[in-house]
Amino acid sequence: MKQILFFVCAVLILASCTKEVKIDIPGYEEQLVIDGRIETDQPPLVILSKTKDIYAPTDLDAYLNGFVSGAVVTVSDGSTSVVLDEICSDNLPPGTEEQAAALFGIPVDQLANYHICAYTTFNTAIWGQVGKTYSLTVQFEGKTYTSSTQILQPTALDSVFWQQDEDAPAGFGFSWARLSDPAGQYDAYMWEVKRLDLDAGGNPKDNAYKATFAPVWDDEFIDGKTFDFAFENPLNDPDEAPDDQRWYYGIGDTVVIKLSKVESNVFEFLEKKYLQLQTTGNPFASPTMIPTNIIGGAQGVWAGYSPHFDTLICQ
Repeated sequence: MKQILFFVCAVLILASCTKEVKIDIPGYEEQLVIDGRIETDQPPLVILSKTKDIYAPTDLDAYLNGFVSGAVVTVSDGSTSVVLDEICSDNLPPGTEEQAAALFGIPVDQLANYHICAYTTFNTAIWGQVGKTYSLTVQFEGKTYTSSTQILQPTALDSVFWQQDEDAPAGFGFSWARLSDPAGQYDAYMWEVKRLDLDAGGNPKDNAYKATFAPVWDDEFIDGKTFDFAFENPLNDPDEAPDDQRWYYGIGDTVVIKLSKVESNVFEFLEKKYLQLQTTGNPFASPTMIPTNIIGGAQGVWAGYSPHFDTLICQ
């Protein structure tokens, strides 16, 4: 009995002992974010912004005011170097409003209300070509950031086809494709789509390509294999399509499929980016650290894309 009493007293004494633990949490440090891409037969495009404190406002104005201008951005293919032109939303060349609205994610009629800038060039000597490596240099606020990316040899799809889905209403299904992955080499892909159909007013339903829910994958488990796979439709407007048709293509849809080959470090960035987008708001999701291929202390990516295009007629 004395031993039990001694044990209980010891537990109570130990439980009453407390120690103040101080955790040194690093303060927020603002960083430059570089979102850059170059694609076969297309000009380089670079958008610059600043990271935001997690406790900062998250409204539209705060987002749009995060973009920055005044940088010197240079792209080189090893023999030709071009300083990109700064083009801003409130001073666009005529005829580029629709493309700029899709690029910046704001309505056409609001473009002039914001000063959002992108860097590109009309000099075709530095537009993307398969097999070339492109170096990026960004000079901003006394600092220099660099990166490089390659436009790889694209891989064509064997075929594309539409198929009725057993869980969908009659006349609705997914887009399907068959791919033969090249053997003995690393390959990573990105899938995007755009409809060619017109709306009731005779205007294109889509002005830009849109990625699907999980649009990137690599050949870690499919190297050298031929396989069929399906993708959902990310294009339907929720206000226009009934819930049971939301993720499907319907008979009569005409869709351009854009399958791009990307490097391994670009794949790693995109994979983590879309994983984070998929888990946003989920309190049980693990934090996602998005990698970067930018050297010099900035975040983001400089990515080369080599697309192959196919047209899918849903019938």
